[in-house]
Amino acid sequence: MKRPLPVFHALAAALLVAGCSSYRPAPAAFHEVLDQPYILGAGDRVRVTVFEQEGLTNTYAVDQSGYIAFPLVGSVPARGHTAQQVEAALAAKLREGFLRDPDVSVEVDRYRPIFVMGEVGAAGQYSYVPGLTAHQAVAIAGGFTPRANQANVDITRTINGKVMTGRVLTSDPLLPGDTVFVRERLF
Repeated sequence: MKRPLPVFHALAAALLVAGCSSYRPAPAAFHEVLDQPYILGAGDRVRVTVFEQEGLTNTYAVDQSGYIAFPLVGSVPARGHTAQQVEAALAAKLREGFLRDPDVSVEVDRYRPIFVMGEVGAAGQYSYVPGLTAHQAVAIAGGFTPRANQANVDITRTINGKVMTGRVLTSDPLLPGDTVFVRERLF
């Protein structure tokens, strides 16, 4: 009769170890990417100003394939490029028979959204604003539920074309396109 108790303890220990095995600390790239220039992606919207050319000055969306459709020159690649790189590409294309010396400026008008899931009041898609932290994103999503782990969250982020997930403190900054997952606390 006393045999089931050690088996029960062994099973409980195995479950605890299995529960801890999903811990994924944030890779170093999570924090390194914060100090680099912003890379455009699908869902971003950019404001292009071509000085003295009001017909070309407008807001353009980066489509799903990563391009912006620009008058006169057609599709211009934007995904994976900085605003300054898109600026240079547009100026080069406009210089090819359309304008003698184009003066082009590109700035981000609207960032792609973030997603908040898990133990929050209203999971969903939300607008990104520069400087947004995980804690602020949770607040936008209706706050933590009573069962939520409020110390840290899991963030899924695309860095250099690779999707990475890591656990960070709620005070860590977010980037456009991030997915924040608030886990349930154990006790």
